[in-house]
Amino acid sequence: MKKILEIISSARGSASNSTQLTNTIIEKLKAQYPGSMVTQRDLVQKKYPHLEESHLTAFFAPPENESEAYKTAIQHSNEAIAELEAADIIVIGVPIYNFHIPSALKAWIDHVVRAGKTFSYGNGQPEGLLKNKKVYLAIASGGVYSEGPMKAMDFAEPYLKWIFGFIGVHDVTTFRVEGVSSPTLRETALQKGQESVVV
Repeated sequence: MKKILEIISSARGSASNSTQLTNTIIEKLKAQYPGSMVTQRDLVQKKYPHLEESHLTAFFAPPENESEAYKTAIQHSNEAIAELEAADIIVIGVPIYNFHIPSALKAWIDHVVRAGKTFSYGNGQPEGLLKNKKVYLAIASGGVYSEGPMKAMDFAEPYLKWIFGFIGVHDVTTFRVEGVSSPTLRETALQKGQESVVV
């Protein structure tokens, strides 16, 4: 049995290719690990605020300064980090918007990448504090970014692999639905992506 955290970041609801690919990954994980529990976090339905001064002040405030304003500012971050810490496997739906991840996903990342909680410079070098976790990225895009001339324009996968490695999660696997805007690829793009899933 595994604890699975599903992250949805597409604004397209059930029509989202990244969400449908995420569903396929989770179905196969549940078949491999019967009895697994899935926690779903939809970053479009439950928005994480973009960081403001109040958040940054709270992140670095000493515990003895825990005012009501502090608790309010830090609530989103604490909840998101707790979900990450509880999960064995994180499955993230990632539509590529303008060659990068959606702003909703970036806002969530800004709340979970936090000094003293998910990374530390205690030894003078950065150390990720999240250990023994697995991440699956379900990336969907109109173009083809896994290979060919547009590969250099994929800023989503390299960034996500780096940022998760920074907080200690180095086991990251990517599956893709790509070419959904191409007349010659769109009809089979989703099926091809779903059939590529091996967990």
